[in-house]
Amino acid sequence: MSWTTTALAAALVLFTLLMSNTIIGMVPRAFVRIPVEAIFGAAVLIALPRKPRVIVAVLAGLALGVQMVLNLLDMGFREYLGRDFNLVLDWTLFGDAHTYLQDTIGKTGTLATVVAALALVLVVLVVMTLAVVRLGNVMARHTAAATRTTLVFGTVWITCAALGLQFTPDLPIAAGRAADLVRVRAESVQDTLRDEAEFAKVAKKDVFADTPPDQLLTDLRGKDMMITFIESYGRSAIDDPLISPGVTATLTAENEKLQKAGFAAESGWLTSATYGGSSWLGHSTFLSGLWINNQQRYRTVTTGDHMTLTSAFQKTGAWRTVGIMPGVQKTWPEAKFFGLDNVYDSHELGYKGPKFSWSTMPDQYALTAFERLEHGKQQDKPLMSEIILTSSHQPWGPIPKMVPQDQVGDGSIYDAIEKAGTDPAELLTNSTRSKEEYGKSIQYSVTSLIDYLVKYGNDNTVLIFLGDHQPIARVSGNNASRDVPVSIVAKDPKVLDKIADWGWTDGLQPNETTPVWKMSDFRDRFMTAYGSTPTP
Repeated sequence: MSWTTTALAAALVLFTLLMSNTIIGMVPRAFVRIPVEAIFGAAVLIALPRKPRVIVAVLAGLALGVQMVLNLLDMGFREYLGRDFNLVLDWTLFGDAHTYLQDTIGKTGTLATVVAALALVLVVLVVMTLAVVRLGNVMARHTAAATRTTLVFGTVWITCAALGLQFTPDLPIAAGRAADLVRVRAESVQDTLRDEAEFAKVAKKDVFADTPPDQLLTDLRGKDMMITFIESYGRSAIDDPLISPGVTATLTAENEKLQKAGFAAESGWLTSATYGGSSWLGHSTFLSGLWINNQQRYRTVTTGDHMTLTSAFQKTGAWRTVGIMPGVQKTWPEAKFFGLDNVYDSHELGYKGPKFSWSTMPDQYALTAFERLEHGKQQDKPLMSEIILTSSHQPWGPIPKMVPQDQVGDGSIYDAIEKAGTDPAELLTNSTRSKEEYGKSIQYSVTSLIDYLVKYGNDNTVLIFLGDHQPIARVSGNNASRDVPVSIVAKDPKVLDKIADWGWTDGLQPNETTPVWKMSDFRDRFMTAYGSTPTP
């Protein structure tokens, strides 16, 4: 039993030293390599007297436990956000994760998940510490054998490193994986802190900051503007063979509706600053013209006075600016930064129906409320609206269905639809089902938006709509691009004539040859195309 316990302790330590921080890196051959950290650690523990040895072993065990926890966090963040966990910025996202879990698996399931996660962290730290202490004690009792074994493995490691022996180019037999991860994480912390100061300087620069109001967006005067984000509407919806048939059919059908109603559309691709989630980073990147790919950049820009596309409309004094934000469930002080005269959040849209997992209300209802509260009323100015549609938010179950417009009411009609929908828990680990339901959610959101435009739009309506980011890796894949579709729709041909040189594709669906821009490039291109004069 004693030797079995020791063998398990050694296996746990070696596993942690050799484990990858990516799911695809967890392959069997990765664990038959020789970690230099184990050789160095063994040499140190053998050389130390008892008391210092125990102290060092405890600290090393805790460090290995933290390493394993961080590796697991990296795996989760890569799956949902397409990037590693940021030690400086990402702690606040656990609150969003908690809310998402409550909406997906309920309060009881969320409580059980949180307790299990905290227990797992505690167990990893304790067991890893005990494992290293045990190995140190065993080596102290068998100093001669431990020294010989350490020297043999050290010699083998040096030989393999010198000869460059490897299983694959990214899996050398002489491994230093744990040390490399520590170095990468330390550099990431330094880069994050450095980026904060550098971005603050960039955010202060704006070619339109000193442009007089009467020289902003002059070619859109008199137009009712709708800037609409569709949650998780990414390139995978159009390119993935399992998702695209339904989405493509919907885009084709909705484009025909637009044409019959006298509208035309041009579409392109934008590369989002975020992936899988953190939609506000995509929204602020698109509207500000700055690359906002982390929470610190978001805080920096939203507490400053950099002009956004929406605040430019407000600055002219020629538009009333409003926000329809069904996803906002708490106080949202950023409304002032984005230049919105009035914001209708989830509590102010009058919805009495059920939530659809995370989404507080169906897109059709949100647009109907917009018509009732703002667009359908007599206005003394044209309207500029920012609208966030949330029905395509993960986990894509249950999904709303279109109902007759005169039956939308206060949303109570959606009770039966929500109860008959897919249980979100069924989709959490099923990639194929997730893709199918994701595609349906995009079809629903696009249909809701275009149906609204056809019914309530007029000769002076201009719609810009786009996705904020790609869906998570379970749907879009591990190597998916960060591209999202963007479309501009209008009846007035002069509106689309202004962007004729952009090279965009006719209709609602961009193709493979359509140009791809960074999302942060859109603001300046758009403002310049529609008559804004940059200052020297």
